[in-house]
Amino acid sequence: MKHYDAVIFDWDGTLMDSTFSIVESIQLASADVGLPVPSTMQASWIIGLSLESGLYKAVPELTADLMPAFIERYRHHFFQRDKSIKMFDGAVPMLAELRQRTIPISVATGKSRVGLDRVLRAVELVDYFNTTRCADETQSKPDPQMLHEIMWELDLEPERVLMVGDTTHDIHMAHNAGMDSLAVTYGAHDVPTLEKSEPTVIVESVPEMREWIFRRLS
Repeated sequence: MKHYDAVIFDWDGTLMDSTFSIVESIQLASADVGLPVPSTMQASWIIGLSLESGLYKAVPELTADLMPAFIERYRHHFFQRDKSIKMFDGAVPMLAELRQRTIPISVATGKSRVGLDRVLRAVELVDYFNTTRCADETQSKPDPQMLHEIMWELDLEPERVLMVGDTTHDIHMAHNAGMDSLAVTYGAHDVPTLEKSEPTVIVESVPEMREWIFRRLS
């Protein structure tokens, strides 16, 4: 059985149950600026990407001129839902266990630095992670640069690191970095979509994720 020295987590849809709020905020912002409202599948597909690059794909009619107004409306709707967004059940205890075992844990997310720092403070997890990387300070997924930077900072080898995420963007990024990946089915992308990206394993819940990871820690 292969063992890992470290785990890197995606944030939205993997540790935090924010998928619905992101999708609904994209849909409401589209209506606010007079653009066609994307389907739930269209809007959820972009979760994990940097916001601007993802929005152009979710809302093809969106132009650069409309982007500032769109983002302002998106943030307005998202922040209204902010207080109701919670961590997935079992996620925080799992992270605490990993810390107790001194396993390096990190976050690689499509959120902005301001957005991630804000939510880490809100859920009181600022000191849980060895390091974090955001889409606005490196390359967006599925480019592997944020994983390369994390591994360089923590002196890790790709074959000894596991990437955990809920989208094909996370899985393709892991492939591009030469590392294994665990896909969760309770986030943004459905099982058939995730299967096409060929993750190392697919799990259906945080408890199942915890069990799979802890049996393979160094």
